[in-house]
Amino acid sequence: MKKSILLSILAFYVFNTYSQSTTTDSASSVKILSNVTVIAPVKETSTQPLPNVKGTYIFAAGKSQVINLKNLNVNVVDNNPRQLFSKFAGVYVYENDGTGNQVNISSRGLTAHRSWEMNVRHNDVMTNSDIYGYPASHFNAPSESIDRIEITRGSAALQYGAQFGGMVNYITRQADSSKKFQFETQQSAGSYGLFSTYNAIGGNLKRIKYYSYFNYRRSDGYRSNSNYDYMAGHADVEYALSNKINLRAEYNAMHYINHINGGLTDTQFNEDPRQSTRKRNYYSPTIYVPSVHVDYNITSNTAVNFISSAVLGSRNSVQFIALSNLNDTINTTTGKYNPRQVDVDHYNSYANELRLSHNYKLFNNVQTFVAGIRYVNNDLHRQQGGKGTSGIDYDLSITDPVWGRDLHFKTKNISVFAEQLFTLTKQIMITAGGRLENGDTKMTGTIKGEQQNVLPSHIPHRFLLAGFGVQYHVTNSIDGYLNWTQAYRPVIFADIIPPNSLTRIDDNIKDAYGYNGEIGVRGNISERISLDINFFRLKYNNKIGSVAKTDNAGNTYIFKTNVGNSVSQGIEFYIDVKGNRRIITSGKKLQWSVFTAGSAYSAKYVKGSVAFGGTNVDVKGNKIEAAPSFIMRNGCELTYRYLSATLQLSYVSKSFADALNTVEPNASGTIGLVSGYTLADANFSYHFNKTYNIKMVINNIFDKQHFTERPSFFPGPGGLYPSDGRSFIVSFGAKF
Repeated sequence: MKKSILLSILAFYVFNTYSQSTTTDSASSVKILSNVTVIAPVKETSTQPLPNVKGTYIFAAGKSQVINLKNLNVNVVDNNPRQLFSKFAGVYVYENDGTGNQVNISSRGLTAHRSWEMNVRHNDVMTNSDIYGYPASHFNAPSESIDRIEITRGSAALQYGAQFGGMVNYITRQADSSKKFQFETQQSAGSYGLFSTYNAIGGNLKRIKYYSYFNYRRSDGYRSNSNYDYMAGHADVEYALSNKINLRAEYNAMHYINHINGGLTDTQFNEDPRQSTRKRNYYSPTIYVPSVHVDYNITSNTAVNFISSAVLGSRNSVQFIALSNLNDTINTTTGKYNPRQVDVDHYNSYANELRLSHNYKLFNNVQTFVAGIRYVNNDLHRQQGGKGTSGIDYDLSITDPVWGRDLHFKTKNISVFAEQLFTLTKQIMITAGGRLENGDTKMTGTIKGEQQNVLPSHIPHRFLLAGFGVQYHVTNSIDGYLNWTQAYRPVIFADIIPPNSLTRIDDNIKDAYGYNGEIGVRGNISERISLDINFFRLKYNNKIGSVAKTDNAGNTYIFKTNVGNSVSQGIEFYIDVKGNRRIITSGKKLQWSVFTAGSAYSAKYVKGSVAFGGTNVDVKGNKIEAAPSFIMRNGCELTYRYLSATLQLSYVSKSFADALNTVEPNASGTIGLVSGYTLADANFSYHFNKTYNIKMVINNIFDKQHFTERPSFFPGPGGLYPSDGRSFIVSFGAKF
């Protein structure tokens, strides 16, 4: 401890002396010091806000948070989102299987489907497959490879682009820079045939840093017909061209095949939630994300960052699509199963983004200005409604060369943004900025059996976003913050083209727009207590949603339209209390921490009506679909020497599946109440010899049978999809 204090004093003295010798009262003489490395035994906390300025990004005056996974004892083997995001207040998790291959998260009453209301990034590269065509994030890196997760809420719309949910950025781990070569491995096995192997190499060779991993994971699944195989690989090389220019090339690849077990009716769920209604349905994305990064410190005050990246690959599915109360059986006429439907998306998304940050002196304080320009060129080639085989295996073959839909959704868009951070005094910071989007999307192709001219063929993207924020430094460890930022969500491919024969689209569907506002306080009340509490309000106009309808023949189908305007408002809170207690027999200290993170809010329609049963039904005052009023995650963490244990309790309140807030489920299970649930998870780990580790995970300790949504998106409008019951995972790892 004394050594740490002396090193800190020495570092401060060097910094202060050098600063006085290089800084004058002239604005043009502001100097940003080079990095100074001080080696001291400092333990990094598991969570904290992002810094006010990080590289070419401004995070001041907004709600942001970074979770350091290396300091958390959570389930990273199968990417359990309710544990990964346990300390992010109010994050809603949609679980349609226990694979972890797809992360579905949202907040503030937004749709969690493939996190498509968020700007999802991996090492600062956007991984949404096509932000203007199909913004779902199909790429998911293994959590064992992630060092930390960064989240910025509504204020991210200015710097990252059109979205309401904010930005989530997964940062990959790096090898020990003091070693030329390092190898790490983690081998895991668990319930229902789970097996996972994660292996990585990395090191530092003078000016070159490198890191690469490969992960393979498979399981038979909790439910029948829910087996999967997952593979992911990564490689990056970083080269310091000079003390001012740094180059980085990165390549990511992911592929998996999920066996889709089909939705259940409420009666089937109550009888046996592990049963399956489909055995011939499969889903498989293959995604590649290459990128090149250039960081150039032009002067001590000015820096430029350039990222050129792409999202390439496909999203494939072969399914017998029908409601859950309709069986997939042998056709008595042909003696075979009925042909399945084949759907394929081909992604060709390219992006180039140039960002600049500049520091200058004004009012005797350092000010920061950031600006950027982003160009995207996307071609989403969607082939749907192909007549597949009558087989039972994963097979994308089609027996009819004509697709039901064969469309190209091409987008070219240029966006520019600028944001200024004004430091007025030692206590007050103000941010202000704007973003201008300018582009067009053109749809071409053929639609079998439908009139081509009834669908949009050209969608312009021209809109202006603005925002501002205020941060007040109350004490040395507590800040207050306020932010208001406009947001926009363009009409996308999935909004105007029905994904299957059970879904119909409103021809007059419109773009969504609105804003995010928040005011809060965060910091450390004492050495033991930290908090982040805020009130938020999210206005969402022209909200796009789905309702269940019945046609004249009595058939149930899903109708997608602008179901009205909505407002979500309430509080988000995170409180962490830490401490330690000396164990008399050993003299060592037991470190402990308890935390609670959650949200309590109202998410309702404030205007609008929907057509149902041939009449217009007013939904004003109704709750938004899949928007529980309460989300709570509480945890207790214990660490003693090399042993650590975590117990987490998650509570999610009830929600509705449609804008009409239907309580009683229908015969197919597509609408009705989604009951609240409480889940408990436990994690244990032991590290020894500074090289080896043993971990154990218990998911859903009390085997709570539950489901989180009645999906109208993937896996399709076929009833409810049960989440996994209790499971165990044992893992062994080493690092050399």
